[in-house]
Amino acid sequence: MKNTRITTLALAISAQLISQNSAQAAEQTNRLTDKNIENIIVTGSRVFESIDEVPASITVISRAQIEQHLKVSPELQSLLAIYVPGMAPSTGTSSNAGQTLRGRAPLIMIDGVPQSTPLRNGSLDIKTLDPSAIARIEVIKGATSIYGNGAAGGIINYITKKPSSKKLSGEVNVSSRFSMVDTDESVGGRLEAAINGTLDKLSYLITASYEQSGVQRDAEGDIPGLQYGLSDTETQNYFTKLSYQFDPQKSLQLSYNFYSAAQKTDLADVSGDINLGEKTYAVHVPKDQQLLGKPPGQDGNTNLMLKYTDEALLANTQMAIDFYQQDIENTFFYSPSFANPDEGYTGGQSIIKSEKMGARATFNTQIDFDKVETSFIYGVDALNDITSQPLADGRIWVPEMDMQNLAFFLQTKWVIADDLIFKLGIRQDDIELQVDDYQTLKQCKSATQCQASIDVTGGTIDYKATTYNAGIKYNWSPLFSPFVSYSQGADISDIGRLLRTATVTDIALIRTEASIIDNYEIGFNSQLSTDLRLEFAAYRSTSELGTSSSFDANTGVYLPVRAPQKIWGYEALVDYRINPQWQVVATYSYVEGKNTEADIYLGAQQIAPPKATVNFSWQPISDISLSLSYLHVADRKRFAENDSGNYVGDQGPVENYQLLNLSAQYKFNQQWSVFIGIENLLNEDYFPAKSQSYRYGGYNVKGLGTTANMGLKVVF
Repeated sequence: MKNTRITTLALAISAQLISQNSAQAAEQTNRLTDKNIENIIVTGSRVFESIDEVPASITVISRAQIEQHLKVSPELQSLLAIYVPGMAPSTGTSSNAGQTLRGRAPLIMIDGVPQSTPLRNGSLDIKTLDPSAIARIEVIKGATSIYGNGAAGGIINYITKKPSSKKLSGEVNVSSRFSMVDTDESVGGRLEAAINGTLDKLSYLITASYEQSGVQRDAEGDIPGLQYGLSDTETQNYFTKLSYQFDPQKSLQLSYNFYSAAQKTDLADVSGDINLGEKTYAVHVPKDQQLLGKPPGQDGNTNLMLKYTDEALLANTQMAIDFYQQDIENTFFYSPSFANPDEGYTGGQSIIKSEKMGARATFNTQIDFDKVETSFIYGVDALNDITSQPLADGRIWVPEMDMQNLAFFLQTKWVIADDLIFKLGIRQDDIELQVDDYQTLKQCKSATQCQASIDVTGGTIDYKATTYNAGIKYNWSPLFSPFVSYSQGADISDIGRLLRTATVTDIALIRTEASIIDNYEIGFNSQLSTDLRLEFAAYRSTSELGTSSSFDANTGVYLPVRAPQKIWGYEALVDYRINPQWQVVATYSYVEGKNTEADIYLGAQQIAPPKATVNFSWQPISDISLSLSYLHVADRKRFAENDSGNYVGDQGPVENYQLLNLSAQYKFNQQWSVFIGIENLLNEDYFPAKSQSYRYGGYNVKGLGTTANMGLKVVF
């Protein structure tokens, strides 16, 4: 794994992948490695650059690592938790709420196109593309404004595969996943298929995946509760990329992605109390007792992008222009918290709807002086984001928010005498957010706990933010390459959450101000030998107006709290190739945070417990490979019980747990191979960190017990 934090993210569309030889060399590793580290190319500062010229930290997850994890699980949440220091543990559900990056929400992207819905964050954005279509993942840690709103914790960019240079090639994967604790009803099936190639100037890539899961089972053989559950889920993904190369410098690329996931089941929950250590689990029930409403999940995440690239616009200038459109409709589970007996509602089901249209122009100009190589990356971004969260029955919970965002940016890089790298950047955002008059939703948790409805006058909110970033890296020697960086992010995330809980009559009176996040980082990389590499980074992140939540006992509703925050932590990595057959990668990450106004610790919505991982890879012969991954989640106990002896909100204590996963592959020949993966090999009986800390109803579900995945892969 590569861990060198970067203050700006790549525009990784049609990314030039690492050479096949490098990818094969990394196939049995747990991070992207190369003895000549400077030869690894990442897409930093929205253009391609060598990793040794990045004065900050970034984690790159290679295709080999993705395939290794796919043998165990198709869940990107658990993949990121294992390979990315600073990423919170997986929730074990379809929701990534609470799975923050360095204590703040990351912006999820596919080839540079935003997938998150920051105006109303539903936390379903990590699962927007099937991993079978991904070539690599770049994780940028710490607040950054290079792509605008929503990247308070950094950016996770899924870079899709590149077509083969052959006329026709492809692969088919067939697998089945099932519980080894109790196989009854747990058997599911998964099919992946891809074809790609190049015909003269036209290249193409088409991937498709379909999965029907059975019921999930915990270590005791019970079916975990259904709130954001994964049992009986149908998942589909179709991705297409077409590229036309006019000449060696000019190309046009069209990409399309469709992703959907829906839980269709006859199960219902048997509720437990996490304060008593009781889990919520699911059982089969008659139709009149099953979940009401539409099947929850992603009804369809659709992306369309057109990109034109000219590598020689001028003698020393490259240009990339892209247009993109994204439509999202995420349906959430039916909840009695939307009850309104006065109007005849016993509950309801919310739907986040988001439509984005954007255009971006990026230019890269190089000017070389005596012993100084300079790059100037500059351009303009335009985005229209229309997001709302109505209920399926027609009631409005979050009114429609129409955001217009225009931004200009300049990023410079100075390489002095090949060893000293200095970066400096600026971005100016002008944002206009329009909200019509609306009425807050009356909700009743019980007959005595109701949130009153309020008429709110809408209007236009204007935001102007100038953000900066700077970094220095000194490649003194392979033994020690230190860096220090500073970056800012302008964040107006989750305005919808503020609007839906309004207690005033005018939008101008709601604390919707943008939050400017200052991120500081210091670290180093050390290549102590060709086989041993160390990485370390420490960081501090501050914001004058963060957003957390507080429980209102009178209404039963969690209200937003805007207050200054400080988040800090550190990460370390050791990568040691013992011999050509064995390699081990170990990581440790620690994050903590406080509301500095009240001097109280932040809850689990932002702060995860400490985490350690160890990944072993073994390839005894060329046709056999095995890997073992270990995840340890440590204790976090920062809060006291209330007067009733219970924990509230996201303040529950986390008890440590550990998971062990095993995967193996055998190649019959260049075309045929079989594989097996086992998740939670030792059948650890545990509540995931989120299930322990979240004391909201329905989150107290246990993690998966021992689960096997077996499959066959054919390459042609």
